[in-house]
Amino acid sequence: MSRLSLRVRVALAAALAIAIAVALLGAATVTLVDRQLHRSLDDGLRDRAVEVSRLVATTPRLVTAAGVLEGRVGTSAAYVQVIDAQGRIVARSGALGGRVLPEGRALARAVNERVSGFEDEQLGDEPLRVYAAPLPALGGGEAAGGAVAVAGTTQSIDDTLGPLHTLVLIAALLAAALAGLLAILLTRRALRPLTRLTEDAEAIARTGDPARRLGTPGADEVGRLTATLNAMLDSLAHARARERRFVDDASHELRTPLTALRGNAAFVARHGADAEALADIEADAARLTELLDDLLALAREDAAARPGAATAETVDLAELARTVARDHPRASVATTGGRALVRGEHAALERALRNLVENAEQHGPTGSAIEIAVAGGASTARVSVSDAGAGLTATEGERAFQRFWRGERAAPGGSGLGLAIVRATAERHGGGASVSGATFTLELPLKDLSKNGHTTPASPDAKDHAS
Repeated sequence: MSRLSLRVRVALAAALAIAIAVALLGAATVTLVDRQLHRSLDDGLRDRAVEVSRLVATTPRLVTAAGVLEGRVGTSAAYVQVIDAQGRIVARSGALGGRVLPEGRALARAVNERVSGFEDEQLGDEPLRVYAAPLPALGGGEAAGGAVAVAGTTQSIDDTLGPLHTLVLIAALLAAALAGLLAILLTRRALRPLTRLTEDAEAIARTGDPARRLGTPGADEVGRLTATLNAMLDSLAHARARERRFVDDASHELRTPLTALRGNAAFVARHGADAEALADIEADAARLTELLDDLLALAREDAAARPGAATAETVDLAELARTVARDHPRASVATTGGRALVRGEHAALERALRNLVENAEQHGPTGSAIEIAVAGGASTARVSVSDAGAGLTATEGERAFQRFWRGERAAPGGSGLGLAIVRATAERHGGGASVSGATFTLELPLKDLSKNGHTTPASPDAKDHAS
């Protein structure tokens, strides 16, 4: 991972991007200027060659006259040299002085192949741009059928492009420096909320205070992040509080049978085996076993993920209800609506339904019937367990699924975790659990929907009794 801070990395990236952009723009500008200057020079050389060619065709005697070949191309003097068909020099401009234009490939092609063209040459230390063109055979002068070479120096172009290159380089460096500086300033301002967020998070980590929160939520991205993190801290605080309550309640529930076991064990150690003491020991051990089983089941539900496509089974809630009812003679099964097929863990759903039936057996009237109603709806399936008792009040119903909660009218025994396991299982499967009076309902999403969005109805009010 980079040792540079985010602010420095952003500044360097901005500076590099601006420098590259300015450099590319400068290179394009220099290229365009260079092409334009060379095009202008080439046009001047060509025009001057046309003038000489016209002079050779109309008044060939003037070609050798003093000053006739003098002229300028751009800002410098034009170098003009006329040769005959044998390559001998017929006339030269005064700007050449005692020098002679080099016999390059362009001039040779103009004489031998009668083709005009450009080429770059060197006249001593002076760079030249040369244009050579064949001369017409008309007029009968010495230069008839020969060629003309017109040259102009490119030093002025080089003198123009040199400072332009330097200017582009300086502009790129200045733009990069300015971009880096602005990026640092803007990044510092933009990251200021993140800096405060980090400081608040470090303070929470250092103090371990679950009541502290991060910064002040706003409307921008950092504000939404702050609100999300605060919501996460709220969830963690609630989870921590629930965990503490759970540990306190579990410790209390475990302490009671353990204390009884120790007392009965001490009695047996002092007075020998006694049927009543042994029965108490056995009952306390059974209660501990039931409590530990329920604690483990609840812990598994809390830790398990929602069943996915690879692990989920297709569970027929009606068939599941019949399986549970076979072990409870007082229970009967009634089905309505379409088939109640859900996806989930068969064992977990069966345990949840057994908890509801056992809850009805324990808290309902002795010997009364228990009805398991299975209903398939448009998008969810419901399994309801009802007994003939008075049921829970609205206030009790709100607390019924809490861990270790027992109503004032509840029969002794039980761990107080059965209904909590039911709700945890339902929520892990994407559903929920509720109670109304003496009817406890487990609601789960259907496995599939038909094309019109409804399940295919079965025979209405079909009722199966389990023996």
